[in-house]
Amino acid sequence: MDPPQIGIPLSLDDRGRWRRGRSYHYIDRSYADALVRAGAGAVQLPIQPEPAALVARLDGLLIPGGDDFPPEDGGRIPDSLDLVPSEQLAFDQAVLEAATKRGIPILGICYGMQLMARAGGGTLDTHLPSECPEAQCHKLPADARHAISIEGTSLLAKILVADSGKVNSLHQQAVRSVGPSHQVVARSPDGVIEAIERRDEPGGRWELGVQWHPEKMSDDSSDRLFRAFVDACQDPRGRS
Repeated sequence: MDPPQIGIPLSLDDRGRWRRGRSYHYIDRSYADALVRAGAGAVQLPIQPEPAALVARLDGLLIPGGDDFPPEDGGRIPDSLDLVPSEQLAFDQAVLEAATKRGIPILGICYGMQLMARAGGGTLDTHLPSECPEAQCHKLPADARHAISIEGTSLLAKILVADSGKVNSLHQQAVRSVGPSHQVVARSPDGVIEAIERRDEPGGRWELGVQWHPEKMSDDSSDRLFRAFVDACQDPRGRS
């Protein structure tokens, strides 16, 4: 059986961060490496027309980490935010919508989970330090971890075979609330949402978002997560 082909939208540098006067697509290779280790092929998706045609050739979609979302109320943008380019955001939204319509499995990581929540009618905390000052710091050093609790009946708990764990934390934005299509399945001790899933529905669509970066963690739980995602992409029953 051929390995499932999983698309990964690329990030866009349109502000000359890599080289002045040029625009670049880029991605941390650890996403593709994690998919390949789990038995899939990674297909990079640069911004281009007809995203639905791209998704039609995929078996799954991984939406990776990325830049920050602008404030939903149009208010002041904190200096620490690095906003996602509008062209990239529009492409990512279109790819996500096409994947949702096809019913292929979707895994969202950090920015990817936040994009999923927004698309499903949820809201974000645009800047945790100012909007939720009671929350712990969630932008930690690369090797630091914090605890999470996991809903015991969730898909995530089934995958990880656990109702708790420790994860890395590299974000300053978070999902504040989810819409009717998602449910919260993990939180940090301060209440910040750490994982969401699609609510049960006929067809058993596989859709999961995590706020941490499993591709940067060398542990069994991360391996389990990517293997479960790849298995769902391999199995046509994972689609509606």
